[in-house]
Amino acid sequence: MTRYSAVSTDADADAPPSPTSSPSAASDLPLSQKLIKVIGNVCFSFFVLAVLVVTVIAVTYQPPDPWLSSSAALTTSLSATLQNSTFRPDDSVLPTGEDLVPLNSSLIPVNSSSSPSASSVPDLVDSSSTTASEEAAAASESCDPDKPVNCSDPRVLNAVKAFNQKAFTRRSIIFLSYDIPMPGSKPGECDVAWRFRNRKEKSWRRYRDYRRFRLAPGDNCTIEVSWVGKFRSGTNAAKSRPRTQSPASSTPVKVLDSEINDTIPTVGSESEFKRGKYLYYTRGGDYCKSMNQFIWSFLCGLGEAQFLNRTFVVDLSICLSGAYNPWYGKDEEGKDFRFYFDFEHLKESASIVEEEEFLRDWRRWDKKSKSGNKISVRKVPTYKVTPMQLKKDKSTVLWRQFDGPEPENYWYRVCEGRAAKYIQRPWQAIWKSKRLMNIVTQIAGKMEWDYDAVHVVRGWKAQNKQVWPNLDADTSPDALVDKMTKLIPPWRNLYIATNEPFYNYFDKLRSHYKVHLLDDYKEMWGANSEWYNETMELNGGKPVPFDGYMRVAVDTEVLYRAKTRVETFNNLTRDCKDGINTC
Repeated sequence: MTRYSAVSTDADADAPPSPTSSPSAASDLPLSQKLIKVIGNVCFSFFVLAVLVVTVIAVTYQPPDPWLSSSAALTTSLSATLQNSTFRPDDSVLPTGEDLVPLNSSLIPVNSSSSPSASSVPDLVDSSSTTASEEAAAASESCDPDKPVNCSDPRVLNAVKAFNQKAFTRRSIIFLSYDIPMPGSKPGECDVAWRFRNRKEKSWRRYRDYRRFRLAPGDNCTIEVSWVGKFRSGTNAAKSRPRTQSPASSTPVKVLDSEINDTIPTVGSESEFKRGKYLYYTRGGDYCKSMNQFIWSFLCGLGEAQFLNRTFVVDLSICLSGAYNPWYGKDEEGKDFRFYFDFEHLKESASIVEEEEFLRDWRRWDKKSKSGNKISVRKVPTYKVTPMQLKKDKSTVLWRQFDGPEPENYWYRVCEGRAAKYIQRPWQAIWKSKRLMNIVTQIAGKMEWDYDAVHVVRGWKAQNKQVWPNLDADTSPDALVDKMTKLIPPWRNLYIATNEPFYNYFDKLRSHYKVHLLDDYKEMWGANSEWYNETMELNGGKPVPFDGYMRVAVDTEVLYRAKTRVETFNNLTRDCKDGINTC
């Protein structure tokens, strides 16, 4: 066996001593080496910490849903599905501007009725209006614990504000302003109304709530909230704009949302009309197609008008595809654009004119021009004439006509090809109707904005087993109970957004959750509802049915506001959203 002797060499003699060679070795190190060693240890510690942080982010991060993240992502996603210039039949709802565009306070219209200032409401109380001196003065006058609470006492409003901040701020509610408290139905009760915004809705629209509070004197002459009613329980604080009614009428006064102004703007005088530049689309093959295709095409036209710096002519009469009403089965013409979309916001976001008003003025001023100074019109018979070719056209009216066969007569064909690089669809201009969003707010408010939701797609897709072979079984009552109990804690408020027509289909889930379905809230569009009165006024006094698209729109928006969201094609079934081999 080879032996190695411990022979001292010159190299060993010149080498620095080992840290273990003597107790004083550490103290013999030069100061520069100590500094380098400390810096190295600190850098290594930061490196380890960075690795841990990156690891945690990699494990927990979920990429944003392209359907909710931005309008650019939505445009890209939809463009990828339109290679054959056609939409698949569908009964879903596209996200609109309030779901896509982040709130930008610099864009809030100061004088808009959709965002009125505090000064425009005479009895509005700003959050900073009650000073400490006022509260102290009120406290000194009414510090008797046996004295009934006075709702006009500034301490009442401060107690309500403090309670709301503690109870609702974590539920995505941002409080904007308060009205003056009103007496409740009993001594010690006050009804308080406020305006708020939901953080999950990327718009500046305001909503109202009014609740009944039971208050009692607390320690040190304070007032405390001992009980609060549910959503919109404080009826004495509710104020709405009454509909005009003849004094002899025996029917009850009906109310409207005072913050909705979707009146039709007028063009003006002859000179104003002739100074304007208009882009007019006649009806094409998109008419009576799915609402998703309608939005995609409508925003193409609006985008072209903005590119050409022209006013877009909007036809408020739209056709609802029969796909949204399978029990009816027919397309429904004559639907008002304002039933589904926020016309007031559209007027504020883009230069538009209503079609009937535009055509009336066009005929009138063109007929009166006896001097030969007719309104100049250029007809554009095909989508193949690109927006870039029309950029320098000086005609008063550019009249795009869509008379060819499908899909040549689809509006969105204008924005395909090279035009896609120039035309930006203004997604921020399209919001869902404030009337529908009021229903969404009421449903979420009834659940105190503290709920989870599941989207259960069934209907015709569940019946088509060639394209979705597992969907029916994966969304059966037993399968839903098995999967949902693993995803959502028991006895939570569970909202089910679904196209399943049978109300009792989800009864087995009621043994595990507080189940809520859209049909549980029928009173919100019933004959005595705010929505019913407002849409009937838009419809010339005729009642408007709450159709399938409205149901899907409300379902979708309630789903977006849930704390936990379970999707059919991500969580419940093995099938792909668009069928076999499309994942």
